[in-house]
Amino acid sequence: MFASINSSTLFGIEGAPVSVEVHIGAGLPGFSVVGLPDEACREARDRVRAALLSSGFEWPNRRITVNLAPGDRRKGGSGLDLALAIGILVAQGKVDQSATNGVGFVAELGLDGSLKHVPGTAPLVAAMRDLHVVVASLAGGDALVAAPRRVAVADSLCDVVLSLQRVVEWRAPDPHVSADAVASPVDMGDVRGQPVARRAAEVAAAGGHNLLLVGGPGGGKTMLAERIAGLLPPLDDHDALTATMIRSAAGERLGGLVRLPPFRSPHHSASMIAMVGGGSGVVRPGEVSLAHGGVLFLDEVGEFAPSVLDALRQPLESGEIRLARSGATVTLPARFLLVGATNPCPCGGGAPGSCVCNDSSRQRYLRRLSGPLLDRFDLRVAVAATSPADLVDTGTAESTAVMRKRVDAARCLADARQGKSNARLSIAEIDEHAPLAAEARALLLAELEAGRLTGRGYHRVRRVARTLGDLAGDPSDVVCVNHVREAIALRARVGSAR
Repeated sequence: MFASINSSTLFGIEGAPVSVEVHIGAGLPGFSVVGLPDEACREARDRVRAALLSSGFEWPNRRITVNLAPGDRRKGGSGLDLALAIGILVAQGKVDQSATNGVGFVAELGLDGSLKHVPGTAPLVAAMRDLHVVVASLAGGDALVAAPRRVAVADSLCDVVLSLQRVVEWRAPDPHVSADAVASPVDMGDVRGQPVARRAAEVAAAGGHNLLLVGGPGGGKTMLAERIAGLLPPLDDHDALTATMIRSAAGERLGGLVRLPPFRSPHHSASMIAMVGGGSGVVRPGEVSLAHGGVLFLDEVGEFAPSVLDALRQPLESGEIRLARSGATVTLPARFLLVGATNPCPCGGGAPGSCVCNDSSRQRYLRRLSGPLLDRFDLRVAVAATSPADLVDTGTAESTAVMRKRVDAARCLADARQGKSNARLSIAEIDEHAPLAAEARALLLAELEAGRLTGRGYHRVRRVARTLGDLAGDPSDVVCVNHVREAIALRARVGSAR
């Protein structure tokens, strides 16, 4: 007695088709799973057995062998439970094999026979491109993102069997809505004073430039960072689908496409795996991938482990993170706007003249950020304490909506000119889309000769200057010296970086 049922397993943020093959034959009663299963797959025996008995079906008192094909890739998670249960019923003759042709199954089974949501429903359903896929009712919204016209939902194993036996019709999921239709309540109008930091936040959002805020406690660094995501435009169709797949693979229940740029703010105790992704069994996306298309904010960035911070250098350059594991390499998208905030010294600085740290302790504190990482911050701004007059001012500061109009206009100029944000321009594209005026070239040459800019810093200053021109609505293709001068001013020296 043999059955083969379609399902899928998660690998990074992508699903991979799996054939759950069930054989029931003579021999000592037992249950074994082959095909590189993880612990969750091996534990499926007890879940499936209890679910079948609770649903009124028999558990065969014979030798049951399950093969998860293909056998050269590790299988993980509990999403194979439903396929395994259907395979046992087909092998017993309770359900016709022909009824399962062209149908895939993705759901975890409860001990009472109920169907449960599993992490990564969207990519798991997307892996079964040509199949009619059955998922738990609670996972219907996630499944619709990947397959809007071939998804059915069920509440229990009994419902699935009755539909396979054509006793009842398959039930379609409820229409889904956007997963984040409500905008963030925080607004730039809450930030008092800080004209330079606000300008830097606008430039960062307009060009996709990484931003480092350096200042004492209470200056508004965190407030500014939390509001930058609100300046970014909604995700386009491609990035929205990618962000949705990432969050689904991370175990979040969405109910629709992710349209608002994400904002992620991990604690400084985050481990390497939590930050970049990975895991000993199933590879899960980390914070850098969950921030794809949005903002990754590292508050008190100097308190993060140096190895964790240096792991950000590759995704900051390439927009993806490559995780090497035995037998396979997983590539996860990780294109984000990095915003860091740090105090200038261990005591926090405080009011002018109140710092109790000596020069060596200040340098040692800032050296927690390596020079190569600091060099990848296009904008580095000192955030001074907000003046008392600004704090008690009852007037309304410029809101997020007003600033976003300028950001949208600048991004439209960049898209029309080169089809991407200025921060993503390659070196060859910089010469094409951001040529320098003679005075601007002379100024940058002087900075390079004085050792105040590295080669990477030179190109990053040019990208920022291009964004400043777009924000000003400058119709000229040539970057003028004023924009280069402001770009250099927004790249203040921190530690040993240039």
